[in-house]
Amino acid sequence: MSKLANQDKFLDLSDYGRPFGRLIANLCKNTFITPVHITILFGITGLCAAYFIVKGCFVVAGLFLILKSGIDAADGELARIKNTPSYFGRYLDSVFDIILNFLFLMAICYVSNTSFWLMVVSFFCIQLQGTLYNYYYVILRTKSIGGDTTSKIFEDKTPIAMPGESQQSVAILFRIYKIVYGLFDAIIHSLDRKAYKVETFPNWFMTFVSLYGLGFQLLIMAVMMACGYLHFIIPFFIIYSILLVIMIGVRKKWIK
Repeated sequence: MSKLANQDKFLDLSDYGRPFGRLIANLCKNTFITPVHITILFGITGLCAAYFIVKGCFVVAGLFLILKSGIDAADGELARIKNTPSYFGRYLDSVFDIILNFLFLMAICYVSNTSFWLMVVSFFCIQLQGTLYNYYYVILRTKSIGGDTTSKIFEDKTPIAMPGESQQSVAILFRIYKIVYGLFDAIIHSLDRKAYKVETFPNWFMTFVSLYGLGFQLLIMAVMMACGYLHFIIPFFIIYSILLVIMIGVRKKWIK
């Protein structure tokens, strides 16, 4: 099962790791390995990236950031291949992402001697950017006939656990998810309250919005580190937030 129906598929600039993710998923499809195992692996990969940033091995750190994006795509692919969708895996994936994003920026802040509070602002901006992408993407997935509906437009109540997963575990992870993402979701929903009423989003618009996808954000970090621009990463993502106003403006004016 694909995340989107064929007519809704678009060039996702943040999803460059998908082919590698499919390769991993196909290698694991007839094994004991589950999507949650893959999620844990991408968490470990992210920790390795943070470690190499602190050690000053920026090219290696960048490669681990890109590898993390590929492994991140594999858990969902494996879940679709094995037909084992999971709310536990969905929320674990998101919780790992926000923790790792903070660690990446903390490591960059430490090595570059950047202000801690500037790093906090940058982290806030990165999460807001990613939330906008996810908001529009989940709306598209929900409207897409035959698409994946594990994610909801409005995560306002604990979902009922799917076969094979614990309701208690789902409930705990959902509460954690709401704590760490609730503010960002509320801000984005307030900025574009009527987006969910749109019948669909044009492919060109979703490609534009994918500039805010986590995979593309990590690719920017990796390239900037490899090019010796580590000190500019934190301020860059603050300035990069200007696209948020443009994207929402385009949606409101031209996509009804």
